Amino acid sequence: MTQPSESGAVLLVGCGRLGSAILEGWLATGTVAPGDLIILTPSEKPAAEAARALGARVNPSTDALTDARAVVLAVKPGKWREAVAPLLERLPGDAVIVSVMAGVSASGIAGVAGRRVARVMPTTGVAQARGVAALWSGDSEAREIARGLFGPIGDVVDLEDEALMDAATAVAGSAPAFIHAFVQALARAGERQGLSAQAAERLARGALRSAGAGVEAGQSLEALIGRVASPGGTTRAGLDAMQATGGLERAAEAAVEAAVQRARTISG
Repeated sequence: MTQPSESGAVLLVGCGRLGSAILEGWLATGTVAPGDLIILTPSEKPAAEAARALGARVNPSTDALTDARAVVLAVKPGKWREAVAPLLERLPGDAVIVSVMAGVSASGIAGVAGRRVARVMPTTGVAQARGVAALWSGDSEAREIARGLFGPIGDVVDLEDEALMDAATAVAGSAPAFIHAFVQALARAGERQGLSAQAAERLARGALRSAGAGVEAGQSLEALIGRVASPGGTTRAGLDAMQATGGLERAAEAAVEAAVQRARTISG
């Protein structure tokens, strides 16, 4: 597997929520040595300052960019052109661009940057090395460089077509918020059944942890449901109620469809 640090530095452009999560995962796992990190951020971020304390270069002079062999673009999709333009004169011609931006095509990035591109859509769970990341690239070396950066901090899922990246963004990148929203709704439903707000939230959060632990066992989702939902039991009654009207499926489909449509228009 190609490791960027073997041949140069890794440049992280943007240190917002996702950029910080990626950085935290790298530092926690040693995926990228702090001395091989260059971070560009317009404002002070705790993750960047933690990396600086370990030896990373934060907002250095443009001369430092000549060391970069991989560039992870973690800026807002509507701002990527203005973020990339000042870097191009200093970046090596063989640097690989790894985009974690929703809705911005590899060809669009390559057309501006003039370099090989891989697209990755990770979840913020990469901060704890427990994420998942969809990966696509038309260039085999760029794909392997991206895999080297994200494999240690998440489960990398290869996509056979870049057109599937928007769906992957909705099903993985956006979905943790959808799942948390559902758990929040369960807690509120518990309150309506008499639980205190504090008890309902603690119970719902605990249920989320339990569900996550089951997923890590590697069983299918259907099998995991079956482990909890005994025939004739309370869980089966609840599942039957959710499925009776099709509301759960409709809500999931609406959320994924809206996220896909937004991804297709967000890059500006």
